[in-house]
Amino acid sequence: MQLLVYILAYPLLWLVSRLPFKVIYFLSDGIFVILYYVIGYRKKVVRNNLALVFPEKNEEERLLIEKKFFRHMCDIFLEMIKTMGISKEEIQKRFTVANIEILNNLEDQGINTMLMLPHYASWEWVLSLNLQIKSKGYGIYQKIQNKYFDKLIRKIRGKFNTELISTRESRKILKAAKESKELLMVGIISDQSPMVGRAKYWTEFMGITVPVHVGGEEICKANNIIPVYLKIRKKKRGHYEGTFKILSENPTEVEDYKITDAFLRETEKSIREAPEYYFWTHKRWKHKDKVPKEFNSEVVERLVDQQ
Repeated sequence: MQLLVYILAYPLLWLVSRLPFKVIYFLSDGIFVILYYVIGYRKKVVRNNLALVFPEKNEEERLLIEKKFFRHMCDIFLEMIKTMGISKEEIQKRFTVANIEILNNLEDQGINTMLMLPHYASWEWVLSLNLQIKSKGYGIYQKIQNKYFDKLIRKIRGKFNTELISTRESRKILKAAKESKELLMVGIISDQSPMVGRAKYWTEFMGITVPVHVGGEEICKANNIIPVYLKIRKKKRGHYEGTFKILSENPTEVEDYKITDAFLRETEKSIREAPEYYFWTHKRWKHKDKVPKEFNSEVVERLVDQQ
């Protein structure tokens, strides 16, 4: 069944990836109408999330964000497919970096880096960074259940010299890279909602206490990797600009969870500047009513310290 689904879908994906961007965005507009007005895909989830984190906005303001988000989501979906056929020259025109020298300077010192990203703007085209750096690029990701699509994703992202590694194998591979003194840059999306039973840390995100992933911070501490936040701004349709900000210059000496907190604060800034580019279809705050008692006092104390 997995192979059949892949065989049926691949020709369509390949065809879309070869279309010019004008046609890509014409299709995106059509998909938006169907997805938003006809199917109503996860509209309730998006609406609830926006009402939860933006109680100060009125219904009309949130509705505007909602519609802009769905349009952007359709663009992102087709841009991901377009990555299959996009050239190195084209993607470098469409994803630029304002201060690439920050990464280059760290490389010149032989320092490894971790890019900590949220589901914001365009995280897929971040892969083009490998065309501008000397480090070996690794991307930590969740394997896709369909092994044929998983292989395709690895191939697509590998065209820009990024090696995808699953969350399970990441620590082993990165430890080996450290021991071999390989210069590396690791990318990880760190704003997902972890399973409650495995959550090590709870804190506020957009004003609501939730469990958060700390894997990125733990990898930085274990391997002395400098954590860097990549802020992505959507300049216009199909064009993005990234800006780097170092979260900690001494990760092994920083108090536990401070790097995670710094990442979340930067993510909040991005969301508040242009909320329509965050991925609101995720049930990011679904565990907000499950805060363990032992975490409540810790969260309050931390928030007081941060003020």
